[in-house]
Amino acid sequence: MQNTQVTLASYPEGFPAPANFAVVNSALPALAEGQVLVKTRYLSLDPYMRSQLAGRHISGSIQPGDVMLGEVVGEVVDSRAPEWHTGDIVRCMGGWQTFSVHHHSQLFPVTNIKKISHALSILGMPGLTAYAGLIWQAMPKPGDVIVIPAATGAVGATAGQLAKRAGCRVIGIVGSDEKVAYAIDTLGYDHCINRKREEVAATLDTLCPNGVDIYFDLVGGELLHTVSARLAVGARVILCGMIAETNSNERMAGPSPALWIKSRATVYGLVVYDFEPRREEFIDDCVDDVNAGKLIMREDITSGIENAPAAFCKLMRGENLGKVLVKMI
Repeated sequence: MQNTQVTLASYPEGFPAPANFAVVNSALPALAEGQVLVKTRYLSLDPYMRSQLAGRHISGSIQPGDVMLGEVVGEVVDSRAPEWHTGDIVRCMGGWQTFSVHHHSQLFPVTNIKKISHALSILGMPGLTAYAGLIWQAMPKPGDVIVIPAATGAVGATAGQLAKRAGCRVIGIVGSDEKVAYAIDTLGYDHCINRKREEVAATLDTLCPNGVDIYFDLVGGELLHTVSARLAVGARVILCGMIAETNSNERMAGPSPALWIKSRATVYGLVVYDFEPRREEFIDDCVDDVNAGKLIMREDITSGIENAPAAFCKLMRGENLGKVLVKMI
């Protein structure tokens, strides 16, 4: 069998383009004792991958010629390990390729999730990120006012729904009218601001006259300054992502500490890998609601591994709506 892979062809300058990637074919190696061959069903595409290309992500870096890294849900098609059998559905770091070989200890079962793509989206790393930041770090209380930029992305959409489930008043910030409508009509946000059409600072002053209790920051940049100036006393700030600066080599200076001191804020740096040992705790709390359609996630699905570069570039331009996945055909 041939394995189709996507490799890095060249480092992007600014926003990545499909030309920065190459699609290649290679032969599959023979399995050694204890190894398992997995056929990818879905590949997850995530913003952190851009930081890997820049060599500044905690999970590692990518060099030209390397296969792109990424989490997948796949099916065991051959096994030389008694722990796994043909037909088992698993989650693993399979990368941007149609097949991957793993030691048996590198695989995790997907068993109680009705829609297997959810193991990469609302019940996967994005869901765990949202849950860890909101529930375990911010510890929301009924009536808290929470602001979430990138509100319809994979992490933001989950955090918003969890905040509503906890009895919070939830305000989103997005970049299009379509995303505003989706946030309010489908995800249940109380309000949503189109940052390209509205003055964010003035709108927050109107919507949050008593300040912001929780800011779940997914973008960094100017928005972090804007919201930090509007925190309520006792606010919690979750620093989770830097989408506004992902495609830039420059870094904006952070907000003045005086803004956080004045509000007696607690500021958390969120690295989802710290919470990996608690993943099953998160899934146990949410899987019934996900399977019943009470917690939802829109999945932006592209078909075919050869189209992964274009889908990733779309994600980096902020043109996706929901969790970006590649479905193998």
